[in-house]
Amino acid sequence: MTTERHQPHRAVLIFNRMAVKLAGTRAMPVWALVHHVGRKSGVAYRTPVAVFPATGVFYVGLPWGRETDWVRNLRAAGGGTMVWRGVRYDVSDPTFVEKSEVLNVARLPQREILKRWSLTDFLRVRRVRSSS
Repeated sequence: MTTERHQPHRAVLIFNRMAVKLAGTRAMPVWALVHHVGRKSGVAYRTPVAVFPATGVFYVGLPWGRETDWVRNLRAAGGGTMVWRGVRYDVSDPTFVEKSEVLNVARLPQREILKRWSLTDFLRVRRVRSSS
């Protein structure tokens, strides 16, 4: 696991602007949209992330490390909301986990993808379907 902060390539930033429009919809089931609030600014943000759903939780890969703003915002607030497959979830208890935990709960197709992915940092959030 790394605590380094990696900067996304410019192409990723451009992709994110487009992905934010589709993430969280049924059209892109691998992507969720994280709603979080700035730690200092109080500004509301939306960030597209790739998720691996499991019973009661989402696992989110952290290709840019643990120190990205959305991760720091979510952890400072103790949670936020995520939209996945058109459904809004309240998420809480953001916790860094080992890749082995994700591999143990991932379904077969996801597990095979994860085994080949060099990513080692993951965030687990508890999820409950939002009442709003």
